[in-house]
Amino acid sequence: MHNHVLSDLPRTAMEKPDKIAYSDGKNSLTFREVYEQSRKIGSFMHKEGIYKKPVIVFMKKSPQEIAAFFGTVTGGNFYVPVDEEMPAGRIRMILENVKPPLIICDESTEKKAADFEVENCLIKRYDELLDTTINDEALTEIYEKAIDTDPIYIVFTSGSTGVPKGVVACHRSVQDYVTQLSETLGFNGDTVFGNQAPLYFDACLKEIYPTIRYGATTYFIPKSCFSFPVSLVNFLNDHQINTICWVVSALTMVSAFGTFDMVKPEYLHTVAFGSEVFPPKQLQIWRRALPDASFTNLYGPTECTGMCCFYRVNREFEEGEVIPIGHPFENRQILLLEDGKEVPFGEQGEICVRGTAVTLGYYNDPERTGQAFVQNPLNTAYPEMIYKTGDIGRYNDAGELCFVSRKDYQIKHMGHRIELGEIEVNVDSLEGVKMAACVYEDVTKKIVLFYIGEASEKDLMVAMKAKLPRYMLPNRTIKLDRMPFTANGKIDRVTLKAKAKEE
Repeated sequence: MHNHVLSDLPRTAMEKPDKIAYSDGKNSLTFREVYEQSRKIGSFMHKEGIYKKPVIVFMKKSPQEIAAFFGTVTGGNFYVPVDEEMPAGRIRMILENVKPPLIICDESTEKKAADFEVENCLIKRYDELLDTTINDEALTEIYEKAIDTDPIYIVFTSGSTGVPKGVVACHRSVQDYVTQLSETLGFNGDTVFGNQAPLYFDACLKEIYPTIRYGATTYFIPKSCFSFPVSLVNFLNDHQINTICWVVSALTMVSAFGTFDMVKPEYLHTVAFGSEVFPPKQLQIWRRALPDASFTNLYGPTECTGMCCFYRVNREFEEGEVIPIGHPFENRQILLLEDGKEVPFGEQGEICVRGTAVTLGYYNDPERTGQAFVQNPLNTAYPEMIYKTGDIGRYNDAGELCFVSRKDYQIKHMGHRIELGEIEVNVDSLEGVKMAACVYEDVTKKIVLFYIGEASEKDLMVAMKAKLPRYMLPNRTIKLDRMPFTANGKIDRVTLKAKAKEE
C-alpha cells in the first residue's frame, strides 16, 4: 500500500536486515531493528487504546527517536517531536495544544517530561516500550484501515504572536514529496545522508523517509561539528557521506572560513540547500571544491510538506545575482498573486502553492488556518485550498521562479519600499564579508546590518556606497565575531533585532 509512509519498511527490513539505517556515528539501528522496535511501540499503543491521537516524542536526537516516530505511525497515531533544547514555555504551549495521551521519552528527558504534569497522559521511556510483545494481527488491521489523508506528524513553527503553530501533514503529501525529491536528487540504495536538521523540523524528511524507501543510510551529524568546519568535513569523510541537504548557513560556515584549503569532502556528490538565500560567492567556493558534484536549490515552507520547488545549478552567477528557486515539483503549482489576481510575468507577487504538497492546516487552530490556507481565488467553481506563503517572488527572463523576500522583510524607508534581502545579497558579494544579515529597528526606523568577516565597518560602508543607492544604505553597521543561528541552522533574526535595540 503506497499511500502509507511505512509501506517500504517491511520490504527493506527483509532485503537489508543488517544494514545500518540510522546512526549518529556511535549509536546505530539496522533496518531489522527499526522495523521490530517500531512494531513493539505500535503494539503498546494498541494495547493502551491509543489510536488516531497525537503522541509526543520527547527524546534526544538519535536513531531511537526515528524508531519512536515510526512506532507512533505503526500504531495508527501521529508523532509530535519535542526537543529539550526548546524553551520550557514553548514545550508547555505545545502540550496544551495537542493534549497527548502519551509522551515517549528517554533517560535524558524523563524527569523534564514528568515536570510538565500533563493530565491523563502516560509517560513511558523508549526502552520500556520495547518490552511489549508485537501484536501482528492488530497492527495489520491498523495498517489496512489507514488512508492517505491520515495525519502522520505535527511539527510546530514559530508564530508571529509568539504562539507556535502546529502544522499537520498526512501520508499523501509526504509520500509524494519523497518521490519527487528522490527522483530529482537521484537517491538510491547507495545514498549515505549526512543529516543537519533537528528532528523536530520537517527538514529532516529529506533523509528519514528516503532511507527506508531505498535502503539508504542516514548519519545524524553531531551539532558540535557545525561550530568546527574541519571536524564537520572530517565527519563526512569518516562515514563516506555522499549526500547532504542543509540550510545555507551551515554550508556557508564551511566555505567562508577556508575549510577547503585544509580538507575537502571526498565522497560528496549531491548537495542540496534551502531555507535561505545562498550568496553566489560562497556557492562558487563549494563548486570549485567539488567540481563533479550536483548542487540544487530547494524552496518550500513547512506548510507545504518540506520543499516544493527546485533549481539545479547549471551556470555561473554574477555578484549580487539571486540563485533561482526554479520550478515546482510535480503535483504542485506556484501562483504569484496580488489582491487575489495573478501578477503579470516578471512582476512581484506573493508565492502561493496549490496541490498535493499543501498540508492539512494548523492543529487545533482554525483561525490561523483560515488566514493562511485559503480558497484559490482563481477558482470559484469548487473548493480548493491553497497556501499563502508570505514570500514574495517573481519570474526572471528565463522563466525561472526567484525568491525576492519575505513580506515582513519589506520595509518603507525614506519614502522607498526596500527589500532587506536585496541589501544582504549585495553585501554578501563584497570582499572581506563572509556572512551578512539585515534587520529593521522599528522604534528608531533604522536599517541595521550585521556581518562577520575581515572588512572593517568603515571600509564596508565605503564598499556599500558603490553598490547600493543611498536610501538602501544601512544606518548602522555592526561587526560580529559569530552570527547567531536558530535551532535549525538559519540566521537568528529575532536575536539580531533584539541586539539592534541594545546597541
